[in-house]
Amino acid sequence: MDIKLEELKQDKQLTDKKEYKTELEKYQRRLLALQQTLFQEKIGLIMAFEGMDAAGKGGAIKRMNEQLDPRGVIVHPISAPQPHELRYHYMHRFWRKLPQHGQIAIFDRSWYGRVLVERIEGYARDAEWQRAYDEINAFEKSLTDERYIMMKFWVQISKNEQLRRFEERQQNPLKRWKITDEDWRNREKWEQYVKAAEEMLQKTDSSYAPWYVIEGNDKKYARVAVLKRAVAHIEQALIQMELPLPDYRLFGAG
Repeated sequence: MDIKLEELKQDKQLTDKKEYKTELEKYQRRLLALQQTLFQEKIGLIMAFEGMDAAGKGGAIKRMNEQLDPRGVIVHPISAPQPHELRYHYMHRFWRKLPQHGQIAIFDRSWYGRVLVERIEGYARDAEWQRAYDEINAFEKSLTDERYIMMKFWVQISKNEQLRRFEERQQNPLKRWKITDEDWRNREKWEQYVKAAEEMLQKTDSSYAPWYVIEGNDKKYARVAVLKRAVAHIEQALIQMELPLPDYRLFGAG
């Protein structure tokens, strides 16, 4: 995937509240129907979310989960590795979080930290993050060869929109926990993160584990776009496996 993130127009919007609610519920129910098929056919689903700070990953994940059977889905919020995790290969902590066949795992940040924050902040040596592209591609290929479906989302916002959201979080007592000194430090390295993300997208986009870039300046648009992409990708994967799609009418989402 050859893409210039800062050239995204960010003009896609979903401002009508009724349309937003209708579209959101429709694709939430379709995802629920697909979840039942995945469970019955014992196919695992892995979704990874990356993006600029305050891009809306958490909000998109929340809406994705709202109608799912909670017994079959788990969200993994990924932060810096703990001291004991540093004793292992960097992928070890992600292998341990993979879902069973028939279940769903959503990663809020992921193994791509190796070629993003670890690269930029110097936590990984040049040779380590440079070889990580091949390691990650092999990891994802081994899973999708073994009855797993995988997709990855990069949510992109403009630098001005990020600043607006940072300031809003600082001023709102209920959102202040979302903003840290580290977020402001990362913002100072915006251009470095954009460059690293573009290289990541180019070197790790694949037919078996594709990247979907979502314009995130409008939160409502982004949430629905993520659901639509997820549903379409799962449907296509099931078709390739020669498995039937669910009857969405039974879930009120025909």
